[in-house]
Amino acid sequence: MKFQRSERREEDFGIDIAPLIDVVFLLLIFFMVTTTFDHVSQIRIILPKAHNATVAKEANPLVITIDKQGHYFLGGRELLNDRPATLYRVLKKAMALKGQGEKTPLVVRADANAPYQAIVTAMDVASQLGISRLSIATNKIGKAP
Repeated sequence: MKFQRSERREEDFGIDIAPLIDVVFLLLIFFMVTTTFDHVSQIRIILPKAHNATVAKEANPLVITIDKQGHYFLGGRELLNDRPATLYRVLKKAMALKGQGEKTPLVVRADANAPYQAIVTAMDVASQLGISRLSIATNKIGKAP
């Protein structure tokens, strides 16, 4: 019995890329769903300047940021309001999460044009909580005159 040979064309040897595109889209969707994005808000503040600014070497301190309108931020998130009671509750909860109690280091990052009352309120609340390791962030401006 003699079989008839069919001629093979070059286009028969091509690779079907439709399943490949499907796999790429599935991988894209997988990575989009599983990726977490850190939405850290960039709070624009201008730190005050000081001649004798020292670098705090505290490990993992709590950072309170105060913008030029006097709004408080903790961990990059704005507090609900600017009342001392709210700041007290949020700091107390953050201290409990750190597990260091009164030894928790606290850094106050206040804009150079922030209301003085907002800075004093933050320091007063820290004092009420028993925080003794408090520092104020500044920029160094060269040598003293």
